[in-house]
Amino acid sequence: MKIVTLKIDESVDEQFSLFLAHFSSSEIQILEQSEYMIDDAYLRSINGMVQSLHDAKREPLEKGVTLDRLEW
Repeated sequence: MKIVTLKIDESVDEQFSLFLAHFSSSEIQILEQSEYMIDDAYLRSINGMVQSLHDAKREPLEKGVTLDRLEW
């Protein structure tokens, strides 16, 4: 089974929903449904995120971690 995230324009939302209704719930399931939010708005909606970013900007460079020490 695959999981796909789609951004659906409001002008085709109703038609898309009707199309999905042609499939059984064992074939296609809507796992999550939400309004699209740009990244900046999403990050600002997280409690304490803006303050955390402001605090991080004030931290001295000497306390930072260089790219070669990050574990990806």
